[in-house]
Amino acid sequence: MLGFTRVRRRALAVAATATAAVLTVGGCSSSDEGDKKTDGAAEKNGTAEKSGGAFPVSIKSALGTAKIPAQPKRVVTLGQGSAETAIALGHTPVGIESYAWGADKTGYLPWIHEAVTKKGEKLPKQFTGGEELDAEAIMELDPDLILAPWSGITQKQYDLLEDIAPTVAYPDLPWSTNWDQQIEIVSKALGKADQAPKLIADIEKQLSEAGETRPKYKDLKFSYIYNTGPGTLGVFKPEEQRVKMVSSFGLTVDPVVNGFKETEGTDSALIGLENAGKLKDSDLIFTFYSDEKNREEIEKQPLYASIPAVKKGAVVVGDSQSFVTASSIINPLTVPWTIDRYLPLIDKAVAAAGK
Repeated sequence: MLGFTRVRRRALAVAATATAAVLTVGGCSSSDEGDKKTDGAAEKNGTAEKSGGAFPVSIKSALGTAKIPAQPKRVVTLGQGSAETAIALGHTPVGIESYAWGADKTGYLPWIHEAVTKKGEKLPKQFTGGEELDAEAIMELDPDLILAPWSGITQKQYDLLEDIAPTVAYPDLPWSTNWDQQIEIVSKALGKADQAPKLIADIEKQLSEAGETRPKYKDLKFSYIYNTGPGTLGVFKPEEQRVKMVSSFGLTVDPVVNGFKETEGTDSALIGLENAGKLKDSDLIFTFYSDEKNREEIEKQPLYASIPAVKKGAVVVGDSQSFVTASSIINPLTVPWTIDRYLPLIDKAVAAAGK
């Protein structure tokens, strides 16, 4: 929600040994006219049938329709990003899917731990998700709403969860919900659809203002790459969340990325290490590694090392698993947590590029 987002969670499940790194991890006003615009956008996304914060609310997904009869009080979240949006809306979940790879010493994703403790509220219970979904733990939490709009839950899991509480899954494909769409879905499910535009606008403003402090970024091209082991090379496409975050700072996605065939159902393309030379015009390379062993294996490959930006050291690599996770997901909590940590890393790579 990437280090590895959909690519690792779905299409690149072959990299099972790196599952720990799997993340993870595309407005209106409160006036009548604005509400109509919001409702129209939600219906276009297949997310809602009823407007405003009135209940009952029905939210369609690819796996079924969640019928939420009243204001939820005990929310459980699966996948990534929904917990953060719920917290930003004043609904701290009673339970969240654990994500040990991106957690800090507290055992929680640091931005979630910080936000909840700052409010003086009780931290959510954590439970196992993914293929080993602990439905019993979820049942014990007695939820009245389960949010999973950016997740990989299966139809079988959805049917089980629906027996526990109304469950909101993804509108189209697993791990394919755009960040702003997710905010709209979660806000609608919590009866706060009118707050979604502000959350989205605030995020966009934070990212653009960060870019305004670095005008030289506008003249630089970058590629965001990944690997699934030695001999492999992939690139994330412009609409992928981690790429959107970087481009929001003012940097430009290297046009060469658009020419690579997208892996079905993802915002990425496995291009093969033999095509490393095609990244010759990227001023900067952004990437991450599942662990130090993976980093050593990849960096010692001659073809990889021959990429001009890599040769110069103009590479932006996350300095912790928590950072890799946060910079892979755009939501109300990860963006402010990430920005101040990201810009110095980018500045260092820009200097190495001689720009």
